Amino acid sequence: MSEKIKQRIAELRELIREHDYRYYVLGEPTISDTDYDKLFAELKELEDTHPELITPDSPTQRVTDRPLEGFPQVRHAVPMMSIDNTYSPQELREFDQRITRQPGIKGCEYVVELKIDGLAISIRYSNGVFVQAATRGDGQVGDDVTANVRTIRSVPLVLRHRDHLPEVLEVRGEVYMPNKAFLELNRLREEAGEPIFANPRNAAAGSLKLLDPRITASRNLAFFAYAIGQTSRPIGKTHMEVLTRLREYGLPVNPHSELAKDIDQVIQICDKWQAKRHQLPYQIDGMVIKVNRLDYQDTLGATARAPRWCIAYKFPAERAKTVVRSIDVQVGKSGILTPVANLDPVRLAGTMVKRASLHNFEEIKRLDVRCGDTVLVEKAGEIIPQVVEVLQEFRPPDAKPFPVPTRCPECGHKVVKDEGGVYIRCSNPDCPAQLKERLRYFAGRDQMDIENLGPALIDQLVDSGMVKNIADIYYLKKEQLLSLERMAEKSATNILNAIEASKTRPLWRFIAALGIRHIGRQSAQILAEHFGDLDSIMKASQDELASVDQIGPAMAQSVYEFFRDPKNKATVRQLLAAGVRPQPALRPKARSGPLAGKTVVVTGSLKSFTRQGVLEALRTAGARPAESVSRKTDYLVVGAEPGSKLDKARALGIPILTEEQLVQMLGGKGG
Repeated sequence: MSEKIKQRIAELRELIREHDYRYYVLGEPTISDTDYDKLFAELKELEDTHPELITPDSPTQRVTDRPLEGFPQVRHAVPMMSIDNTYSPQELREFDQRITRQPGIKGCEYVVELKIDGLAISIRYSNGVFVQAATRGDGQVGDDVTANVRTIRSVPLVLRHRDHLPEVLEVRGEVYMPNKAFLELNRLREEAGEPIFANPRNAAAGSLKLLDPRITASRNLAFFAYAIGQTSRPIGKTHMEVLTRLREYGLPVNPHSELAKDIDQVIQICDKWQAKRHQLPYQIDGMVIKVNRLDYQDTLGATARAPRWCIAYKFPAERAKTVVRSIDVQVGKSGILTPVANLDPVRLAGTMVKRASLHNFEEIKRLDVRCGDTVLVEKAGEIIPQVVEVLQEFRPPDAKPFPVPTRCPECGHKVVKDEGGVYIRCSNPDCPAQLKERLRYFAGRDQMDIENLGPALIDQLVDSGMVKNIADIYYLKKEQLLSLERMAEKSATNILNAIEASKTRPLWRFIAALGIRHIGRQSAQILAEHFGDLDSIMKASQDELASVDQIGPAMAQSVYEFFRDPKNKATVRQLLAAGVRPQPALRPKARSGPLAGKTVVVTGSLKSFTRQGVLEALRTAGARPAESVSRKTDYLVVGAEPGSKLDKARALGIPILTEEQLVQMLGGKGG
């Protein structure tokens, strides 16, 4: 192998790490996203061609392509304790008095940090290399979320200045979801007919506990380091010095941490951020105040649950009082009826709020919201406006309970309630409101990506009768478009060109665009990768669908029933007849050899392979690496200290391979 290739791979890794540092830590990117993507693509191509050169700390190895079996537990070397809360300046002063009356503590300085609304995580580095990540759990024992935290781009896999690092460095910090990522995630979930997350914290926590790291990677989580746990040697004498060292090591540290000379300055900083918090691109729910000197921290110690040297100052939830003038009922693409309150405009959390979701009709009943009511409105996670309380004392005498619809407000068809659920749906598959929503979803950028086919045009097409199902858009003529209101010839041409361009989108986009219940972008990708082409998905049995990793019984049933519904089958036939040709997912080239086409599971540590190396070697040999043992497993490869997989394989009669036997089957090559 050329030495130049090895050098280029090493050079690309260092370049990408440097650009990650400049982007995530310094906030000063020096290249465009396009140029960064080119570097990453070059590295990926070289590693794909030379899989023996792949190392676990390569930037390309953030995301494993196999789901996890579960989350093993990790015992923290240094407990991850909770923090006591305060809610007023007076309570902060009482905290300061408890600190300063301790013997030997005078003139105490504090570090004041933003309290990021996320999930506490401990990340362990060994000789500067990322090796493990765990949740707080009960403070003593947490869940091992290493595979998912690896996907977070702001978490470095290799630290800087490795020659000066402690051999062991455990970094504590917060995993969070930026506002932009949260809104986009909820948009996609809503379009897929899935429940939306109430706030960014819940979304971040849920994303870290997914069994498929590929889905976690798509959630665009972020990380801020704020402390250390176990370390083989000290890295500073004050907390501020520790934050500076962590930043020098390449870890993202929140830039708004401030040093306060006394408690008066602490309160000033807290007041400042309570007023400015809505200007941040992520959510905070208060401030954290820490004694700066580490020897003072040691002197103060901790109670059974929280350190005595730090405290959280929680901001009060911001609410606004307004009046519900009317309640609209919206119809989604899957027929769900959603009530929305129209409000007297009121400023809340930095924006003017005019509407607030009431979620479902059981929520209306629980709150007893009526037209004319004076209500308190709060932003869930500071983002989504929602009614949280009705002020009964202001209720008009003629206010009546809002009736639960028995018929669709758009088409008048009978509505039905989900079995065992809270949602009410229009049961008419030809409901114009549903069709409009399905068309908007079908044409969306994450589905068929049809430019210029916006909501206003879709309304016109459906109302005029030109489009009666999603396939009809591929049969539109220029003359039809020109007959619409405010439609010029150039616009009509652009629309038709965009529709034509969408005919060859990847298969997963097409599957996602069909609007199958429970099937969003990620599950569509999984189906496309597994089956390869549309025909195979359409013909798959319910059991075959349910056997696909991450496709559960409810998803399998939805896909199976969708493609056996006569109307849906007719629509797909119309789409194909119009020239829509979803591009099949690329499958690995067929290979010959003893492992070709075999499903192989590996357990225990191997001498000749890294974890990633053995997976790549198996794929190169044409095998299908899997994480869990089942009746479909062809071989279990056993290394040192195997786990429960070995017992399960023996019980099922799965052939067992030693590492030496595996190497022979691979042609004598380790990795």
